[in-house]
Amino acid sequence: MDGKKRRQKILIVDDSEMNRSILVDMLGDEYETIEVENGLMAVNELQKRAAEISLMMLDIVMPLMDGLEVLEVMNRRRWIETVPVIMISAETSSDRISQALEMGVTDFISRPFDAKIVQRRVLNTLLSSAKQTELENLVAEQIYEKEQNSLLMIDILSHIVEFRNGESGLHVVHVRRLTEVLLRQLASKRPDYELTAAKIALISEASALHDIGKIAIDEKILNKPGRLTDEEFKIMKQHSSIGAQMLDGLSVHQGEPLVKIAYQICRWHHERWDGRGYPDGLKGDEIPMAAQVVAMADVYDALTSERVYKAAFSHEQAIEMICNNECGSFNPLLLECLMEVSDTMQDDLSSTDGNEAPEESISSIVEKMSSHSELSASNRTLQLLEHERMKYSFFAAMSKEIQFEYTLSPSMVSLNAWGARNLGLDEVVMDPLENQKVKGYLNEDLRAQLHQVLESATPEEPIVTLEGKVEKDGVKKWYRFVMQALWSEDEPPELRGAIGKAVDIHSSRSYLEKLERRASMDQLTGLLNLTSAQTQAEARLKENPEAKYALAFFDCDFFKDANNTYGHLFGNRLLIHIAERLRQVTRSGDIVSRAGGDEYIIFIQYHQELEPTIQRIYGALHGEDFGGFSISISMGVATTGQVGPDFTALMGAADKALYAVKQAGKGQYKFYDGRETSLTEARGESVYTNQSEIIDYEPENGGQSKGGEDK
Repeated sequence: MDGKKRRQKILIVDDSEMNRSILVDMLGDEYETIEVENGLMAVNELQKRAAEISLMMLDIVMPLMDGLEVLEVMNRRRWIETVPVIMISAETSSDRISQALEMGVTDFISRPFDAKIVQRRVLNTLLSSAKQTELENLVAEQIYEKEQNSLLMIDILSHIVEFRNGESGLHVVHVRRLTEVLLRQLASKRPDYELTAAKIALISEASALHDIGKIAIDEKILNKPGRLTDEEFKIMKQHSSIGAQMLDGLSVHQGEPLVKIAYQICRWHHERWDGRGYPDGLKGDEIPMAAQVVAMADVYDALTSERVYKAAFSHEQAIEMICNNECGSFNPLLLECLMEVSDTMQDDLSSTDGNEAPEESISSIVEKMSSHSELSASNRTLQLLEHERMKYSFFAAMSKEIQFEYTLSPSMVSLNAWGARNLGLDEVVMDPLENQKVKGYLNEDLRAQLHQVLESATPEEPIVTLEGKVEKDGVKKWYRFVMQALWSEDEPPELRGAIGKAVDIHSSRSYLEKLERRASMDQLTGLLNLTSAQTQAEARLKENPEAKYALAFFDCDFFKDANNTYGHLFGNRLLIHIAERLRQVTRSGDIVSRAGGDEYIIFIQYHQELEPTIQRIYGALHGEDFGGFSISISMGVATTGQVGPDFTALMGAADKALYAVKQAGKGQYKFYDGRETSLTEARGESVYTNQSEIIDYEPENGGQSKGGEDK
């Protein structure tokens, strides 16, 4: 500190420049003073440097945000616990003074100021605060030292295992960091898992012990450059059971949460979601979540690291291999989490490599500071807190998350530095719902959804999640909002606001939507598959059961002969051609699907007469020459007016009508007309002998085509 005594910072908050100047003169050069002219600016200063400010002198009556509102924010964010406040005002109302004292004000100074009284009360407040802080810091440092020693022993043991295994000393660090990242993502998706920050930290630290059982495995097997024999692999697999046995032998510490979690991880981090893992063949949710997450982190780092038996794969290759189950089977929910954090994983890992790893730097700071006896416990803790603040800001920036705190009264949102820069906003925004920039990002519907989901939270279940599109620079992108509602201690509790984050999930959401689209499509024709068509049709029937719907079920006559005569590639081109014709003659709102083989369905809503629509579609498909093959179509049609708003009933009725067409010689379309015969009966010999129950239509060419029967 260049031989100079560190001066304590005092934040003076008063809208009168004259009052601020008088107080600065009275305090003299002994203190470092910071001046702001309103409560909003005071909150902004506390947001940036609450850990540095030793005392606040706060006026009551100010524009934008008065002193009592500042105290409300300080209580909500718990700044009042570390920053003592002296109220300064000419206000003599006992109600105001009483309210301020109840909100945590330490002392009160009235105007006009008396220099000696100001100096004495400032000094007394600082001394009182220092004594309290020193006691708290001594306890905190003892706890911190104990935790650091425990973590140090875990690291030493895990690095011994790595040394024998010929692995990089960063493997444990990487697994620990990836475990933490995956758990945090999982916690944001599934609040019901109750993955608190403390539990995430516990699992992450326990992950360092996942391979301690390898200490009992022969080094020749551990470091064999080639493929292991069956016998060697059998021995290698024993490390999970051995590690669990080692932890189980710690009888004195069996009740410790760290030992319990470490046991689960050691024993079951090689189990697989499909039940094909070892040592116990656990399946699905039988595997503890801690072991599942560590298994994924372990596999990813093993793939992306060089080993004696393989070269390193790229990040992209590793993600693809894990998602394709090439390295074992994983929980689909964890695969989603992996995809959602994949864009930032390498940054997360690089932040733990080298000499600036957070775990190492904070330890070195504590060690260096301990050697200087002139540093008080208060100063040491202040520097540690500042380091933690820097680390928090760093991780927030690396994670590229918009982190925020929202309060209902006063209406205000505070953003982390990265989020504010990214959005082009101030770190503190008053009345955000009236701010034009904020309204540009969040459209009216999304604002209403955010308000609704926040109001759905309860003190028992305060965490809520919402996904929506945020418009930025003219582009709409998917974001996930994860918020924890904040409640007053009143009875009943009152909603005060929320803390939360907004995470860009556009790439992962788009990728998942692409996969969903692929899963819903018929790969040959590009039409919907039957399952997806049924899902969409049933949704419409449920949403509007009173509307008129029809289902046309048809196939290509003599398709088997086309395959036999012209080959299966020709048959595939024919099916694709029919699909293309369907796209041309149906509306965008119609549901068109390949039902399998040469069969197709069309689900349509109609308002007037149906037959002209069916005739138009049929006429576009039937009778065309395709590479020497005359296309003949047989079609059955059923309506909800006949069978009700039930998709399965529509399919069955349309199939009966189609079968009647086949019996009558093909190349026609027919409407089902209320026959209640079961599908089994409909396929019998004597069905539809009463042709008055089927309304038919025959094209001019009689539906004749090459070849023989295909049904």
